[in-house]
Order: sequence, then C-alpha cells, then structure tokens
Amino acid sequence: MKPRDRGPRAARAAGDPPGDGPPLRLVDVGNTNICVGLCRGRELSCSGRLRTLPDETRDEFAISLGQLLSMGAVEPGGIAGAVVASVVPPLSAVVVQALEARFGVPVLSVGPGLKTGISIRMDNPREVGADRIVNAVAATEIEPGGSIVVDLGTATTCDCVSPAREYLGGIIAPGLAISADALFLRTAKLPKINIERPPRALGKNTEQSMQSGIFYGYVALIDGLVERLRRELDYDPAIIATGGLAQAIADESRTIGRVEPDLTLLGLAIIWERNQEAQ
Repeated sequence: MKPRDRGPRAARAAGDPPGDGPPLRLVDVGNTNICVGLCRGRELSCSGRLRTLPDETRDEFAISLGQLLSMGAVEPGGIAGAVVASVVPPLSAVVVQALEARFGVPVLSVGPGLKTGISIRMDNPREVGADRIVNAVAATEIEPGGSIVVDLGTATTCDCVSPAREYLGGIIAPGLAISADALFLRTAKLPKINIERPPRALGKNTEQSMQSGIFYGYVALIDGLVERLRRELDYDPAIIATGGLAQAIADESRTIGRVEPDLTLLGLAIIWERNQEAQ
C-alpha cells in the first residue's frame, strides 16, 4: 500500500532560516546535466540546467557555464558564496574556478573534510558520490524520522538515511536513459525513443512497447527495491523521489510518498549553512 502523502513539496523545511541576506550559488555537476540554482537561506529563487558534454573544450564549457551562472541577474560580488557537488572529476576544478573567477567568493566543494551533519556508515566513506551525500543531508531535514531517497538520474539510486542522521548505504542500478540507449545500441531494429509514460502497459507499436518496458519496468524496479530495503531497516522510512522523471514515476509507484525535484540543491544550501556555523 502506498504510504500517506506527507504533504506538498515546500520551498523550505520546517524551521528553515528565512530567505534574507546575499544569495548563494548552488551547482550540482552530474554525468548527464549540470544543475545551477540561486537561493536565499533555503529558498530556491531560480534554477536551470546545462548538459554535461565530456568532449567540450575547457573554454567552450566555461562560456556555457558562464551563461547559466548569469541566471538571476546576480552581479560579481553580489552573492555570499557557492557550493559545488560533482561526480565528474574532470569538471570539478573547472566549475570551482569559473565560480571564483566570476563572483570572487568562497566556493565549497563537497568532499572529505566538509561538515555535513551526517555520519557515513560505509566500508569506504570516500567512495560515496557527492550527490548521494548531499541528498542524504537534505533528507534528514525534511524527513527526520528516516528515509529512502530514490534519485532518478543517470543512474537510479536508492539511499537509506536513518533517524540518527546516518547514511547507511543503498542500491545503484542503471538509469532509465541508459537502459533505453542499451536497447537501441544493442539491437538491429529497435529505434531510439523518448522516455515517457505510455498510454497503457500493453504497447500497440514498437515505440509504445519500448516505452512501456522502460517506464513501467522502472516503476516495478523501484517498488521492488524499496520494499526489499524496508525489510532490512529497523525504522519505517519515508520514500522521497528526486530527478527529472520523479513525478511521473511517483504517480504510478505504490511506494514513493514524496517528490522533491530540488532535493540536491536544498542539500547544498544546508551544507553551506553548517560550514558557516562551524567557522
């Protein structure tokens, strides 16, 4: 049975500080997209995304990123700082340098030594992706009773966060786009498709049949993984979904109870706060 909806997505969690003072730049560098946000306190005022292109030159990337960073009409010196989470090592330094050059402010990069407010209960904490840590930080604030975070990105991940603010680990599976691309690349006659919810599970043509297999297959995958994780946890987790197709998947899922499209950006804002408090 699908859990009770825990309320509509809010810009701020209960007890969040008000949105005053200079804004903060938030940058999430993923394998498919780079998401950039602007917030005051924990209120996200605007956000946008840029495709991650590994074959782009450093100069081309700097120009594209510079255009995205101009979003929100913030002038150099007009922000308090910036926080970056990156899972693409070749781009990490480029993004930090672009932020420093454009705004002349301190830039925090999520990694070992940064204050997050959570404990990482993994065999090797350093191998956990920055995005998974940041999502866990946000999850502890909006669902303090414990959660499973389902992130529908390049990879599909399910991460367990305990009521004791511990990142316990989770599951990594291929993302929806990777699976669709594999069908196209490894078969002679199947076409490349857009990933979207088909009108019914019973496909009446090849494209609908592929969309049904990918879309409803991932609904079943997520529900199955969440239920298996639930059996291994000693708390009743809230199920939070994030990522581009999170709302569409959640509408069909029996386990997802909350959708937070900007979960990672919220986590970056919280990490900035915690590191300012630690100074």
